Amino acid sequence: MPDTLTLYELAGADAALRFSPHCWKTRMALAHKGLEADRLPWRFTEKEAIAFSGQGLVPVLVHDGETISDSWRIALHLEQRFPDRPSLFGSAEAIAPARFVNDWADMTLSPAIARVILLDIHGRLHDCDRDYFRSSRETRFGRTLEEATADRPAHLAAFRQALAPLRRTLANTPFIAGPAPAYADYCVFGMLMWARCTSTVELLQPDDPVFAWRDRLLDAFGGMARAAPCA
Repeated sequence: MPDTLTLYELAGADAALRFSPHCWKTRMALAHKGLEADRLPWRFTEKEAIAFSGQGLVPVLVHDGETISDSWRIALHLEQRFPDRPSLFGSAEAIAPARFVNDWADMTLSPAIARVILLDIHGRLHDCDRDYFRSSRETRFGRTLEEATADRPAHLAAFRQALAPLRRTLANTPFIAGPAPAYADYCVFGMLMWARCTSTVELLQPDDPVFAWRDRLLDAFGGMARAAPCA
């Protein structure tokens, strides 16, 4: 009997617009494993819809009745439960370096991108989510959304500078994980999909090695990410 997978993903005013960087990590992980999930839209204020998970964030994956939240834990679950499908890490030894990349993306890239796109995200949200998003993000950044995103060119330059370690890596290999993409790649790619789905600002310059790497991942799995609704 085939496995039953249900994935709760963050959606905008348009339910087809799925923009969470962490949900994109999981989307790519599922595609890497060749797995299909029933993808359900979820919004910030719909906490009751995922209350069964014991927390209030997505992604949430339900696998044959078992609930797993957090993109990293979902990746480990998929790796353990589907060992005969393509590995997300390549080896057990590669899990720790992938975790480092995941943490770097979350702690360095995410806040840098946020300062470029916060207002754009706000504009893409359903009315029911806008007050929540504004209040929670203004608390997080200690200033209004408008103040946090003021001087967008400077924030964009700071983000591009933060990519220096990735740029150096991609000068020697087509993917972070080596000759083929793996979960470490999806950890960073999810951040770029967050911006692609919500903002018309181009984060990358065409001559940047990261631009070419992103293109390769946009075209992966039959162009799944490239075909996704975006700004």
